[in-house]
Amino acid sequence: MSWLNSQKILSPKTSQKIMNLIFVISGLVTILILIIILGYILIKGLPVVSLEFIFSDPIDSGASGGIFPMIVSSLYVTLIAGVVATPLGVGAAVYLVEFAGESKITKVIRFGAETLASIPSIVYGLFGLAFFVIAMGLGWSILSGGLVLAIMALPTIFQVSEVTISSIPSSYREGSYGLGATKWQTIYRVVLPAAIPGIVTGVILGMTRAVSEAAAVMFAVGASLSLPLSIFDPGRPLPLHLYILATEGISLENAFGTAAVLVIIVLALTIITNYLVDRYQRKIMGR
Repeated sequence: MSWLNSQKILSPKTSQKIMNLIFVISGLVTILILIIILGYILIKGLPVVSLEFIFSDPIDSGASGGIFPMIVSSLYVTLIAGVVATPLGVGAAVYLVEFAGESKITKVIRFGAETLASIPSIVYGLFGLAFFVIAMGLGWSILSGGLVLAIMALPTIFQVSEVTISSIPSSYREGSYGLGATKWQTIYRVVLPAAIPGIVTGVILGMTRAVSEAAAVMFAVGASLSLPLSIFDPGRPLPLHLYILATEGISLENAFGTAAVLVIIVLALTIITNYLVDRYQRKIMGR
């Protein structure tokens, strides 16, 4: 009854103003939380960061020295994850939207992607240990860690790509068919170029999750402090190094420095990618 009475008391304009205010406050609170978290990490970590810290090797298990091998390991595993997960995710999305239609197979694929996205990262790590490290004989290596992260990033890339491709207007396809293009020509010359901004967004989301995971790679990549010279060498990505420094009490100061570098890398990749995507959109729109 109180809800009904409030509906009678408040006019539609007043209700709209209240809801707009609630949404604005929600957005501001979200931004404030982000600023607080990033600000705290950067304030504590930036004093530690220097060229020597970035480009030198760790000493005494990371209690002193730098994090250069960890940066290289992070770039390696992220690159492997992107190279493996992107074509698989985009290819699956193209199949579902352009070829499969609505069927039991598509429902099973979507259910599988949703299940993969909800699995805890530690489970991925145990799977990587059992399958890539032991069963396939890859050992603790950059390749094993990259493949684990690829599986983690796959559902995100697939889901975002599917939504993006399905949102492309059907008039694009009809116009291409009207000009005599085949289905495949329509997909890679019309549909995919139009969907690139959304696909890149999915890749960014998947890769940012991959580059910041520690639990998923700790059982697959090893924890070597040495610089990996190939993808078959063990390594220690930045998130894992941060986890070890903090949990084992080796150096909280270097842990904050590592966290600051990791945050800066993620922000830089996101900003650069968004800039390139925006330029691409302006180009195809003729602006």
